[in-house]
Amino acid sequence: MTDSLHVVIAGGTGMIGTALTAALFAEGFDVTVLTRVATTKVKRARIATWNPGKAPLDLDSLGPVDAIVNLAGYSLSNMPWTAARKKRILASRVDATTTLVDAIASAAVKPRVFISGSAVGFYGNRGNEALTESSTRGTGFLADVVNAWEDAASKVDPAVRLVIARTGLVIAAEGALTPLRQLARFSLAGPIGRGRQWWPWISLHDEVNALIFAIRNRSMSGVVNLVAPSPATARDVVRTLARRMHRLYWFPTPGFVLRLFLGDAAQEMLLSSQKVVPTHLVASGFAYADETIDRAVVRALRDADRRAI
Repeated sequence: MTDSLHVVIAGGTGMIGTALTAALFAEGFDVTVLTRVATTKVKRARIATWNPGKAPLDLDSLGPVDAIVNLAGYSLSNMPWTAARKKRILASRVDATTTLVDAIASAAVKPRVFISGSAVGFYGNRGNEALTESSTRGTGFLADVVNAWEDAASKVDPAVRLVIARTGLVIAAEGALTPLRQLARFSLAGPIGRGRQWWPWISLHDEVNALIFAIRNRSMSGVVNLVAPSPATARDVVRTLARRMHRLYWFPTPGFVLRLFLGDAAQEMLLSSQKVVPTHLVASGFAYADETIDRAVVRALRDADRRAI
């Protein structure tokens, strides 16, 4: 593959999609972002509107497409997960993926690779078990969602290389780190639940580079865990954040309090333990920039400071 590729990104207006678009432009790619509503949020990219689950997508109308990256889905951070939100979390992912798979099937010229977003929620709550790409599916709402999401992606034309990108907690200036950063700012950071649960994480920088790596690496296919090579517990993540912000780490948030206010979302996203290992990414030779949680937090805080200027 050459650098002059045309990449279509579904879900390109989110945190990962915006960063990915910028990185692709920096490396000489052409980018089209699929969005339900026309937006100026994504700079330089061509914008194409679509209506996943409601109307077919004409991929040929976008010109020759070399790669599709599917990051579309209703945010899991909208809590608590009411019945209506759970339905939307599932439908948004399956509908977007199915629409893209159908568009590929109908395209006169098919993309070379389809990278479909996924999540480590597939594994469920597994304690201290090391979880690789070959580990079995866990239980719970997220495990069910991810299973349906990946099943929709698996129906893509077999001539197209498929990569299932199971992403963990993305450490960045925004996103999931924002509420933790606010707690630390007021010296209210501390153990979340017992704090011993494993939080599979990856820096936004490495997440984006891993997606680009997957686009370029023709030998990469199947499920790939997009997490850092050094696992960290919830205690490691929050304590590192507090230390780097020169704040105290002491104020605990009991699990029952989280469950009371956030319900299933607390159990599956904050209190669940998933020691996920990036076996395929490491074996493929991917070079991490942020191998430790400390380096990832330092980068995220530096980026947050730059945005505040």
